[in-house]
Amino acid sequence: MTWLITGGAGYIGTHVARACDANNIPNIILDDLSSGHREFVRDGATFIEGSILDRQLLVETMREHPVVGVIHIAGYKYAGESVRRPLHTYEQNVTGTQTLLSAMAETGVEKIVFSSSAAVYGTPRVETVTEETAKAPESPYGESKLIGEWLLHDQGIATGLAHTSLRYFNVVGTSYDDVVDTSPHNLFPLIGEALRAGRTPKIFGNDYNTPDGTCVRDYIHVSDLADSHIAAARALQGGTALRPAYNLGSGDGASVGEIMRATRRMTGVAFEPEVSPRRPGDPDRIVASGEAAARDLGWRMRFTLDEMISSDWNARLARG
Repeated sequence: MTWLITGGAGYIGTHVARACDANNIPNIILDDLSSGHREFVRDGATFIEGSILDRQLLVETMREHPVVGVIHIAGYKYAGESVRRPLHTYEQNVTGTQTLLSAMAETGVEKIVFSSSAAVYGTPRVETVTEETAKAPESPYGESKLIGEWLLHDQGIATGLAHTSLRYFNVVGTSYDDVVDTSPHNLFPLIGEALRAGRTPKIFGNDYNTPDGTCVRDYIHVSDLADSHIAAARALQGGTALRPAYNLGSGDGASVGEIMRATRRMTGVAFEPEVSPRRPGDPDRIVASGEAAARDLGWRMRFTLDEMISSDWNARLARG
């Protein structure tokens, strides 16, 4: 009764894998280590180094282990960079998901929890996004995630695939000193690594249509996110029908400027951020309601923004 976690050696995937362990859910990890880290994988875990583009490897893995479902986190997750690398983004996120679904169909694996994204909404014309808000992605990354949801939907009609997609908003913080977000494009690692190196953190654009001119985002703690994957996997395994997609959001938001001020407060490091040009593909504001996920998956926000920042900072210091 094992779950395969693709991308399970990454920042988010590691939290999901460890949440599986804590909840006695057998799991195996597949990751090509393009952005994941072998040292994040716990001792004794079944780890397979490989790509979701390798169909034969996927088939062999699913046949060798009693896989009942997949938590699909692997992918190319950089909205801004996807504008520069659209073909790579589509290969990893669309072709990769199609290949995974094909391997699942061949081996009779009929359940999947998919890592989707707030990027499917683009710049919403509403204050708070719900699952019914119009989809208008503004980057190849957002488009690729929406196509991934379509693939699951169509495969569900064709084969009865049980599925749900979890639309992540800005995932931050950590619950482990040995695991941090190492993305070269995400806000928290950009701030934390700049401060550790004695550099000034940057704000990418201060001319957005927001109160202080900087992007407003919905920040959620990675461990809360991981718990929702556990709830979704258990529901699908138990035969519970879930919505096609859930927003994992707080219903509130913080601007990049607010994050900078909170970082000064929580780290004790005095700095004034440098302002750089906008990154392509970044919307002004996106904040979501998590009501549907709270109802069906027990979704809740257990961490304050200050706690998210301090957990990230302390883990970076612990890593040396």
